[in-house]
Order: sequence, then structure tokens, then C-alpha cells
Amino acid sequence: MKKLFVSWTPAAAVIAAGLVAGCAVGPDFRTPAAPTVKGYTEGALPAATAAATVGSTAGSTTDGGAAQRFVAGLDIPGQWWTVFRSEPLDRLIRQAFADNPSLAAAQATLRQAQETLKAQTGAEYFPAVDAGFSAVRQQVNGASFGQPGAGSFLLSLINASVNVSYSLDFFGGGRRELEGLKAQVEYQRFQLEGAYLTLTANIVTAAVQEASLREQIRATQAIASFQRQQLDLVERRFLLGGAARADVLAQQTQLAQTQAGLPSLEKQLAVTRHLLSALAGRFPGEGGLPQFELSEIKLPLELPVSLPSSLVRQRPDIRASEELFHAAGAQVGVATANLYPKVTLTAGLGSTATKIQDLFAPGSSVWNLGMGLTQPIFHGGELTARRRAAIAAYDQASALYRAAVLQAFQNVADVLRALERDADALRAQAQVEEAAAESLDLARRQYELGAVGYLSLLDAERQRQQASIGLVQARAARYADTAALFQAMGGGWWNRPPATDKESAATTAKTAEKPLTGAK
Repeated sequence: MKKLFVSWTPAAAVIAAGLVAGCAVGPDFRTPAAPTVKGYTEGALPAATAAATVGSTAGSTTDGGAAQRFVAGLDIPGQWWTVFRSEPLDRLIRQAFADNPSLAAAQATLRQAQETLKAQTGAEYFPAVDAGFSAVRQQVNGASFGQPGAGSFLLSLINASVNVSYSLDFFGGGRRELEGLKAQVEYQRFQLEGAYLTLTANIVTAAVQEASLREQIRATQAIASFQRQQLDLVERRFLLGGAARADVLAQQTQLAQTQAGLPSLEKQLAVTRHLLSALAGRFPGEGGLPQFELSEIKLPLELPVSLPSSLVRQRPDIRASEELFHAAGAQVGVATANLYPKVTLTAGLGSTATKIQDLFAPGSSVWNLGMGLTQPIFHGGELTARRRAAIAAYDQASALYRAAVLQAFQNVADVLRALERDADALRAQAQVEEAAAESLDLARRQYELGAVGYLSLLDAERQRQQASIGLVQARAARYADTAALFQAMGGGWWNRPPATDKESAATTAKTAEKPLTGAK
């Protein structure tokens, strides 16, 4: 019976250890279920937006007034900005991918997380093996050996050894830590995708803003040119006695007010150009950026409306929040495992001699085998408090994930309604601009015939100027909100070729060729 006990106990211990090692304390993470809502807005979306006939006082081609269709489930291309069919815009974005420092920082942060995971994976799954060598020569007093009369003598001791240590992860604390680090890698990966999406959306929006400002400047200059002609006419009439001095002053004031608006528009244009330079990773003084015109940026006619159940898998911000939720759950497992025993195995093999030539000689070998067990008993409540803190962080991450989902759905709903109303506003503004142009033409002819007073002409000029600027702004709003929709739907990163890792490797190689800042 005793023999049976000795034979089977080691096997049973190994089996039990395997069973224990196969589990890990703490919550097992499951991907949160997608919301069960059927739509983004309270009311149904129209099949298409309104259409408008758009003309421009600056003489550009009519564009931006076509109806846009909402297409449910339409997939988004990985290079979503190409739907605007602007080659300069595509070229600028590709340059930004190569030179934008914020994007480079996100890539470096992802690489850092990946290398941290690799380091911890090696520490978790493989034993630590270290080689050591020491040589000591010292003077020893015989009193230290209990022989005070032996005097002093010199002693040399040389040691060469290999030591191995390995911690057994019985309760899964190490595996939970790896799980958390993997979640951190995925978090940084989605942060990088978010950086790509934010960068492209900002460039498209800035390009539309630049094009809009150029149109507004041209419209203002056209109005100013017309008002200058009117001033010449009024001055001639004044010299002939057909107009009062007050009419001349009123026209001069109107012209000056129109010209006073140009510096503000030109300042906004310069600031927008500087923004585009910075986004592209260039200094504003370098120049060489393309100039954007609304007539050269095509409005996409099909608008993707992803299914609500798909949005949570498409938005990088939601996926990043999910990975933080995952990492928080893993930390609960780590904190829980810290409450349980830790077992460490150690072994060493080496040689000790008083002369270097005697190393590894027969009789000089030394070895050791050991096992250490640490069971927390009393830490003043530290370990349980840390576990409760990890649970609270897990609850916080869960709430933040839900908040990210709600914010994303609100974002999409806002953009969809904005696109619908943008089209209505453009159609109304086009009608206003057309009516204002006809009113100004009629007022000018009536004034020349003396049928209306000069105040009527000035009012018609003011309405035409406001209508022209408003029409340009309404056109630009459709472009900007269309870009916002593609961003709100996730930007199609899942359809982009998987070049992120290659780009990161290329960036790493490029960085390795450069000396570190401050290196000497």
C-alpha cells in the first residue's frame, strides 16, 4: 500500500497542477453585444436628399447641388476620401501619411505596446536562464574560522555557473497579465486607426474650408467690383446734378463695408492653408501645397449608412474602448491571483575553484535545486483593496464603453440629419441667391430710370452679397458633412490593405538609422 502511494503521488500532483494551471481567476471577457436598435434617428431617413440648381457669382461650374442617396449597408472603401474624386486631395493625404508626426507617434506607441507584450510573453512562458562568473581574491584572518593563532592568508575564489528560475502560474495571474497586454496592443492598434481616420477627415474638411473661402473671396470681390461700377455711375450723376451727395456717400460706405470683409476671409484662408501644411507634416513656409476649389471636388452621390449592429465593429473609438474594457477585466484577474500562493522553481549548475585553471575540473562542480512558495498572509488589507480597486476600474471601463457607443450613435444621427437639412438649406439658399440677383438687376435698372430711390438699390446690393456668401457656405456644408459621415461610419479601415505592420517596420528601420536625440 505504501509502495502504491509513493508511485502515484507524484503523478497525481502533476495532474492536479495541470488542472489548476489550466484555469485563471478573474472574469472571462466576452465581446459586448451590439445595440438592438434598428435605426439611428427617431424618424425614418428619406431615400435621398433634396436637389438644387446651383449657380456661382464667381463663374465656376454648377456643382454640389445634386441629390444624395442614403444607401443602407453600403460598404465604405478603405481610402474613403477618394470618393470626392480629387487627385490633389488624394496626393496630399498620402503625403500626410508619410510625414504627419501625430501619426508617426501613434505608430511608435503601437510598436512599443507590441514589444512590451513580447517581453512579457517570454518572461511568462519560458524560464529565465542566466550565466554568471565571479572572481574574488581576499585576505582572510584565521579568527574568522575560529583559529585566532593561524594568522592571515590570501584566498582566491572563482565561480562560473548557470542559474535557471521559473514561476509556476497556478492561478493564471501571469496569463491574465498577458491578456491585458494583448488588449493594450489592440487598443493602440485601434488608436492608430483612429489617428488615420482623424487625419484624413481633418484634411478633407480643411480642403473644403479652403475651397469655400476662395469662393467667398471671389464672390465678395465680384460684389465689390459691381459696387465700384455703381459708385462711378452715382458720382457721374452727382456731377450732372442727377444724384445727391448723400447717395455718393452711401455707395462709398457700401463699397468700403464689402471690402472690409475681405481681410477677414483672406486671414481665414491663410490659417486654413497653414493647417493643411501642418497636417501634411510640412512647415507653412515651405509652400508647394495644392490649391482647392469646390468645383474640383466632386460631391459623392451615394451615402453609406451602415447597419447599427455593424457600427460598433467599425468605429475605431468604440473598438479601442472595448479593448480598454478587456484590459480592465484582465487586471481584476491579476489582482485576484495576487491573493493566492506563488511557487518558484530554481536550479543552478556551476564550478567553483581557487584557480582559474581548475574550473570545471573533477570535483569542482556545484549544483542546486530549489522551490520557493510565497503565500500572502497579512499586508494590511493592501491586496484586497487593490482587487476592489481593479473591480471598480472594470466597472468604470464598462460604463465608458457604453458611453462611447452612445456617443457614436449620436454622432451618426447628427450627421445624417445634418446632410438632410444641408440639402434643404442649399436649395433654399440657391432660390434666395437667384431672387436676390434678379432683384438687384431690377433695382439697378429702375434706379437708372429714376423709378426707385438709391436706398432701394443699396438694399438690393446688400441682399445679393449676403445671398452669394450664403450660397457658397451652404455648398461647402454639404461637402464637409459628407466627409463627417464617412468618418462617423468608421472610415472603411477594415477594407484597407493590411499595410500597417509593414509601415511600422519601415518606420522602425528609418528611426534606427537616425541617432537618438541628445546622443553623443
